[in-house]
Amino acid sequence: MAGTMMDGTTRLHKNDQMIHHHVGISAFAEYAVIFQKALVKFDPQVSFQHAALFGCAVITGVGSVVNTAQVSTGQTVAIVGMGGVGLSAVLATRASGAGRIIAVDVKTEKLELALQLGAHGVYNAASDGCAEEIRRDLGGGVHVAVETAGSPQALEMAYKITRRGGTTVTIGMPSPETTITLSPLNLVAEERCLKGSYMGSCVASRDIPRYMDLFRDGRLPVDRLMSRTITFDELNESFDRLADVNTVHDVLLL
Repeated sequence: MAGTMMDGTTRLHKNDQMIHHHVGISAFAEYAVIFQKALVKFDPQVSFQHAALFGCAVITGVGSVVNTAQVSTGQTVAIVGMGGVGLSAVLATRASGAGRIIAVDVKTEKLELALQLGAHGVYNAASDGCAEEIRRDLGGGVHVAVETAGSPQALEMAYKITRRGGTTVTIGMPSPETTITLSPLNLVAEERCLKGSYMGSCVASRDIPRYMDLFRDGRLPVDRLMSRTITFDELNESFDRLADVNTVHDVLLL
């Protein structure tokens, strides 16, 4: 959070002006000095543009399913929020052998993309009675619900659609002032589990090569999340496009 390397120093400057490292990396440059433990060696059979996808969104979404929720064969799973993280979670849930996968969002275009990536059903959270409809359709709710949107409404939705004895995982990052209201009685009486997952509970050096193996085997097609490749001249425009529901991941190529 300080914008420095792990040892508290920086390696970036412009003339005499110090420049901070965003999350210790600052990768929007031809060259970068990166802390050794932030580096991951990967199979050269994976292209650089595909390897670039395995950063924040993929390890967060995939790790929340594989590491935190530990989704198993046959379970019913809901992913709430169909951004890059949520769509990565859909792919991981499919790879984990879930029996039924549902996607929840307020954007029709995102829900259509979730179906293309392997979701079995979709629900629009903006519709009245959405949570009740999901619980009814899935016999009391899902075994696992993963919230990826970073909003209290999304987390409350994920919790509502989790069945008795089920697990709700939250990986969204709302503002520090954000709060939600839950019934402790409901948590206890239904023996529910509410878990947080930061960056997919991942150890990068362990998990990124694992996820790349799944990608090479065709079980985790994260390349389908790449919207386009861009150059430095297009970088600011690319950030603006993040508000476009049809944009998932742009990849900067040097």
